[in-house]
Amino acid sequence: MTLELEDHDFSLFKEPEDFRPPPPEPKVVTFERKADHISSERENDPQTFNIRLVGFHPLWAHQLWNASKCLSWYLDEHKDLVSNKNVLELGAGGALPSFISFLNGAKKVVITDYPDNDLIENIKYNVQMNLTLKDDCDISNIKILGYLWGSHVGPLLDVISSSQQNSQSMNKRPLYDLIILSDLIFNHSQHSALLKTCEECLEIENGQVLVFFTHHRPCLAYKDMEFFEKAEANGLFKVEKILETVMKPMFEKDRGSDIVRATVHGYRMIRQKNK
Repeated sequence: MTLELEDHDFSLFKEPEDFRPPPPEPKVVTFERKADHISSERENDPQTFNIRLVGFHPLWAHQLWNASKCLSWYLDEHKDLVSNKNVLELGAGGALPSFISFLNGAKKVVITDYPDNDLIENIKYNVQMNLTLKDDCDISNIKILGYLWGSHVGPLLDVISSSQQNSQSMNKRPLYDLIILSDLIFNHSQHSALLKTCEECLEIENGQVLVFFTHHRPCLAYKDMEFFEKAEANGLFKVEKILETVMKPMFEKDRGSDIVRATVHGYRMIRQKNK
């Protein structure tokens, strides 16, 4: 006898419509720039950003991290780091530091995150709501891409090559002056992939990577710091600490020292010549 599946009623196995809770709705978090960081020369320079975050994501893109805020304040204070520079942000989430880079005169801002449609569309939304609604904002120097750390960097370099080929030597492909990593190094398994992308995308000698982070799991702080050990091991990066500031812990009920989980650390990695 042949079993005909279409003759059987499988509704018994169907989940009720309200069986699973709906995913959380996106939320909006307001970031305020410091008054003395806002340019007096730029009319209508925004004081606040309303950053929409996805309701939930396994890659933690649903949080506006303390490190992202501190990095944005740092870029606002040190505008020379981005002015007329090619800037790349990896794992951007809400992309706040990229917006600050844009406002402070970056030549090109390339915003990337994991190639997931929800993440990429959310970045586009934030650009639209925070930048394009300003009358004097030309966002033609912003590019948004899905990118997997450690993969082929051709698409990242093509973006700046196509827009700057007339000002570059035919023998030299443009690279990035600054790469932004905001609260990414808790992904311990991805340290090598992150470093590979930084190494291949960054200008030699003058290129910098800004790495801001918190030890969210104090017992694994040593694993976070292995990122910098790997960066220095092959002699391609010089590492120096540039900031330490205490915020409010992101997750107050988590285990471990409150002060450790509240502290944001900022490091600069300067690209060295190949040996």
